[in-house]
Amino acid sequence: MQSREYAKLTTTFPLSATRRQPLGAVRSIAITGGKGGVGKSNIAANLAVALAELGKKTLLLDADLGLANVDVILGLQPRFNLADLVAGRCTLEEVIIEGPAGLLVIPAASGRRHMADLGRAEHAGLVDVISELEREVEILIIDTAAGITDSVLTFCQAAQDTVVVVCDEPASITDAYALIKVLSRERGVDRIQVVANMVRDPQEGRMLYDKLVRVCEKFLADVSLNYLGAVPQDDWLRLSVQRQQPVVKAYPAAPASMAIKEMAARTARWQPPTEARGGIEFFLERIIHRGVTA
Repeated sequence: MQSREYAKLTTTFPLSATRRQPLGAVRSIAITGGKGGVGKSNIAANLAVALAELGKKTLLLDADLGLANVDVILGLQPRFNLADLVAGRCTLEEVIIEGPAGLLVIPAASGRRHMADLGRAEHAGLVDVISELEREVEILIIDTAAGITDSVLTFCQAAQDTVVVVCDEPASITDAYALIKVLSRERGVDRIQVVANMVRDPQEGRMLYDKLVRVCEKFLADVSLNYLGAVPQDDWLRLSVQRQQPVVKAYPAAPASMAIKEMAARTARWQPPTEARGGIEFFLERIIHRGVTA
């Protein structure tokens, strides 16, 4: 791993002199969307809380580096964020805060343009710092930005699973397809989980998924789409956002909460990673060996 790219990323952020051994296999799941406004961050935050409630040691990374809002959704008030870490004002342990149900959260900064413009080696450097985490983690949820920026593509490629959130409007479907196409053709991502958000009923969610499947089957033969579930339009979810609380905690019996908990239960049953090397370091190595050559 002593490549030019590795040398670049190790000078981006200070690394500890002694690397710890990975604590175990970590399932990394990137939550993304083709456009903003589809509820991607709400899905990521609530799914992470629901997994933590199931007893899974879960870490939520806010990787929407320029317009972060996971801490707002969860009602947290971080002292430091990733921008402080990059600037050397704090350590990783000082950035991490504990959220509902024991969820660990790494908050990012909002309105920091230089964070949104980080290069691929710097993204890898961030993950390298995260690989130094001295806490046991089973599931890593990455809330990416929306769209097809380099940041989104890099984090999705590095994760073992990518979840695309889509809602029933033409722009969302078109942009979701565009994102899937770029991930497939430029980054080799051939398996996508789909969440239909803000639907009127389960049938609408399935129809939305089928619509996306048809267009992908027509133009992207090598991509496999899987239906993770649908989250209904729910006033309780809107109220929880206003109150800065995750809906799965604030209103556990709400329709949106029940749907997200069902997705969490399904996700928790996914087989653990089978790669020889586990831990969050594997997330870094996928970026280095596959991302920098794309």
